[in-house]
Order: sequence, then C-alpha cells, then structure tokens
Amino acid sequence: MLQVTVNDKTTFAIKEEDGQMMLNEATIDWDASQQPNGLISVLFNGKSYTAIVEHTDHAAKQVTLRVNGQLYTTAIKEPIDQLLTNMGLDLKSMQKLEPIKAPMPGMVLKVLVEPGQQINKGDGLIILEAMKMENILKATVSATVKSIKAIERTAVEKGAILIELE
Repeated sequence: MLQVTVNDKTTFAIKEEDGQMMLNEATIDWDASQQPNGLISVLFNGKSYTAIVEHTDHAAKQVTLRVNGQLYTTAIKEPIDQLLTNMGLDLKSMQKLEPIKAPMPGMVLKVLVEPGQQINKGDGLIILEAMKMENILKATVSATVKSIKAIERTAVEKGAILIELE
C-alpha cells in the first residue's frame, strides 16, 4: 500500500487488491494514458482530467503534477518508508549532511549566506568564478549553515570545503 500526501494536507492510501485499484479502501474506476503531446489523459470515476508531470524528485519521492491547470505536489511513502516511520526512524534526519565543496578550482567571489542561517534546497550559497565564468553553488538539501570556510576573493582548489551544514 502506498501513502500519498497531496499538498502537505490530504493523505490517501492506495493499493491494488484482486486486480482492482483501491483508494482509502474504496474501489475506484480509473484509466490513464500518455498522449503524444506529453500530456496524460486520466479518466477517474467517470470524469476526464488532463495532467502533466511538472517535476519529479526520485530521492525525495515527490512528484509535482498540473491537473486541469491546478498544481499538486505529492509525497509518496512506500511500505518500507511507512515501516521505518512506525519504528520511529526518519531516513531524512539520519542522512549525513555533506559539506559544500568546490566542484572545480576557482575564485570565491561572494558568499551569499552566513552562519546560523536556515537554507532551503535550491538556495544560492556561494558564487565561484572558474574559467572566467561565474557559478552559483546551490544547496542540495534544506539545512542550517554551521560555518563558512571560504573567504571572498581567495582562490580555492577542487574539493575544498567551502561551507559546513548542520
């Protein structure tokens, strides 16, 4: 059984039983087909919907869909995720936060964050100039900035630790 939470509000239990799809223990009548233009045509309990996948994050098990113009973010919990949650284990909190390292040799132009600052996945952290191009290094996870090792206007080698997270 999958647990699917939509927009961090409503959670649904979805499973297949005897060849029938069940949504919160009720049998549903549905069908979906991929169209040549990339859209997904969905028939659900006699109603027609048009959907498109906007974004998929496999690591976080999240899918963002646009259904009839409305945006929906879904978080999916598989049986193993549910079991770990029931045991009081949270894989996301157990993952070690890796420091932000220089992906190539370059010059630190600007540090965009400060110690103690909360950052979100995708936030710009540091601007690194390499091969006459400015590169914005972005957060790959949501975290708190523990310390900043980089100094503006100094050269760094590939693999140098620039920012530590907690």
